Amino acid sequence: MNNKNVIGSRITKWLIVGPPLLFLLIFFFVPSLIMFVTSFRFPGEFGGLAPLINPVGKAVGGYGLTLEAYKFLLSNTLYAEVFLKSFGVAAITTLICLIMAYPLALLITRSKKKIQNLMVLLVVLPFASNFLIRIYAWMIILGPESAVSLVINTILGVLGIAPVTLLFSPFAVLVGMVYVHLPFMVLPLYTSLEKHDPVLLDAAQDLGASSWQRFWKVTWPMSLPGVLAGSALVFIPVLGMFAIPEMLGGTRDILIGNLIKDQFLGTRDWPFGSALSIILTLTVLAVAGLTAWVTRRLGGMKYAE
Repeated sequence: MNNKNVIGSRITKWLIVGPPLLFLLIFFFVPSLIMFVTSFRFPGEFGGLAPLINPVGKAVGGYGLTLEAYKFLLSNTLYAEVFLKSFGVAAITTLICLIMAYPLALLITRSKKKIQNLMVLLVVLPFASNFLIRIYAWMIILGPESAVSLVINTILGVLGIAPVTLLFSPFAVLVGMVYVHLPFMVLPLYTSLEKHDPVLLDAAQDLGASSWQRFWKVTWPMSLPGVLAGSALVFIPVLGMFAIPEMLGGTRDILIGNLIKDQFLGTRDWPFGSALSIILTLTVLAVAGLTAWVTRRLGGMKYAE
């Protein structure tokens, strides 16, 4: 009977764990493995990949495996600058989303239940429309003939400042990034803040703590897991985003995602694009691992207290 229970529990465990594990194996590990091997190949004469074995009777520029893609990546500081720029955009976007999302998440948690459901629905409502349509809408809003541009440039003209172009600028890229990824910051913060016991705030108030002290000593430390989760959900997608910089930033705002896309679809240098993708993937995994480690540490400290 015990053996049957053990076998049944193992089958149940694999039925639960198996599908997501299989999904990750097929759609993450296998493509990453293909990309890893591709990064050590030679580019083809007309794009794509050169053969692994030299075809008989054919002269090819290179075949087999090589470290040329990584050598070229490490020898040119331009790509390091693109990586740093991408990190900067991701960090600024994450910070802006945190500043905007935290008060909103607090407002949602302190509202009545019916209002909470409505506000959460409004937060996720943009996902009901297509991503590209929403970005095209921002192209119209920030366009040179839009009401927003006219008002801003009129104010700048009164102040004696030359008119500015909102579209195809770093400002437009940040606006698009924040707009698209803000819900990913609001929802983890709301989930974290909703679990807080209001008795702790009442106890702090009874002990003479001010509103700021109650927030800084009670609310903020307890919400750090939500802050880290939301930051990871914003930072990681922004790091590899290419559609928003291309549509709102133009050719001046090339990030690492745009560079990888151009290597595959533009110059067709698949090995170099794969090398860039591998470096980006390792960076993302490092950020995700660091976030998980810090979250566990914070959870352990909270339970220890």
